[in-house]
Amino acid sequence: MSNAGAQDDTPVRSVSQLAEILAQGCKPRDSWRIGTEHEKFGFIRPEAASNGSNPQGGRPAYAAPPYAPAGIEDLLIGLQKNSPDDWQPIIDAGSIIGLKGQNDAKGAGISLEPAGQFELSGAPLRTLHETAQELTDHYETLRPLARKLGLGFSALGFHPTATRADLPWMPKSRYAIMRDYMPKVGKLGLDMMQRTCTVQVNLDFGSEQDMVRKMQVSLALQPVATALFANSPFVEGKPNNFLSNRARIWTDTDNARAGMPACVFEKDFSFERYAEWALDVPMYFIMRNGKMRNVAGRSFRAWMNGDRQDGLEDVTPTLGDFEDHLTTAFPDVRLKQFLEMRGADAGSYEMMMAQSALWVGLLYDDAALEAAYELVHERPWEDYVKLRSLVPMQALDTPWGEGTVRDLAAQMVGIAMDGLQGRGHVDDNGVEEWAYLAPLTALAAGAPTQAERWLERYYGAWMGDTSRIFLESEI
Repeated sequence: MSNAGAQDDTPVRSVSQLAEILAQGCKPRDSWRIGTEHEKFGFIRPEAASNGSNPQGGRPAYAAPPYAPAGIEDLLIGLQKNSPDDWQPIIDAGSIIGLKGQNDAKGAGISLEPAGQFELSGAPLRTLHETAQELTDHYETLRPLARKLGLGFSALGFHPTATRADLPWMPKSRYAIMRDYMPKVGKLGLDMMQRTCTVQVNLDFGSEQDMVRKMQVSLALQPVATALFANSPFVEGKPNNFLSNRARIWTDTDNARAGMPACVFEKDFSFERYAEWALDVPMYFIMRNGKMRNVAGRSFRAWMNGDRQDGLEDVTPTLGDFEDHLTTAFPDVRLKQFLEMRGADAGSYEMMMAQSALWVGLLYDDAALEAAYELVHERPWEDYVKLRSLVPMQALDTPWGEGTVRDLAAQMVGIAMDGLQGRGHVDDNGVEEWAYLAPLTALAAGAPTQAERWLERYYGAWMGDTSRIFLESEI
């Protein structure tokens, strides 16, 4: 589900042009696809750290790998060399910073988060079974390359041991701009950049009306997903009283571009209303002549209106500029030419698959979407906004009405189950898509979250040694 391609240099004249970019995402039902993105933290395996002949010899066990030497750069190069017909390198100022899929990997991509968190942006796939195979193939390809370098990967929502100073920065131009700007607009933006990992699923819509309904349902219920997938209870080696510290970080990163935009819940919400909201999200950069220009904090709306702003005096805004700008807005559900569900911590293989299954079940079946829409509208949207700030600490035990968020999660998972049964996709072994919801069914019935399981290990078998989490959560 990529918007990759040559930048559209059509000048921006009106908001309706910007809305049309979003409207181009409308697809007939038989073209709806599932795109899953997942991130993980790299770490130096203990046997490599103590082995002088290993590229990591002498580096601390469980430390984050560098970009180079013998680090993230070599992994990208290795993946590309293994499948040169499938992966094309993405270069930024002379450094490889990702891979673009082609041929068998068409539509997929591999990218780097600011501290080297390794991300697979999955191809648009028809069924959850295909998503499961894609995830399996990615792990099986990455694992041996990483082991040769003495590296492992762990999928968690927040780095469990490292300080920001412990972590590297990847040579990606937009991250240099964000690194300078983030501390000006929130206290925790650099933590978001360097110390968080997420899993998200990208889903299609059929029309503007369909987009509105899906956007409202998924944005309101995103805090429930945060609770279900809570998997970040440690900061710098110790519990910090949050089950999803990743979600807590997002409450003070940059609230002008993050969170739950109120316009989504208004009666006149539309592609144009979202474009209007995005126009007031402060800018980060523009691309000109293949180079990134720092215009952090400038107003796209003022630029479009012809007002003078430093760094933008000699250029006219284009549709391509706005498409780039859309990627710098970070609401809990992001609208581009598809919808991105952004509320979950990264986690185990089973939980990664459950994240995709949950939203496919809720949004891709008409009866399920209607049931979810009715469920959401039982409460004012302000209640869901408040819930967003509460679930990072207590997750499923957060109070909700006369019960807890676990009760709301049970309703949500039940609707998703019905939706997946309605799709009727069965793999070669007779497994139906609803089977991927099994971890969430257990959670709704009272099982502990991933975070609570780690805390049990911390106070029990680990005897306070948080570094044990790396090998136990290794992919």
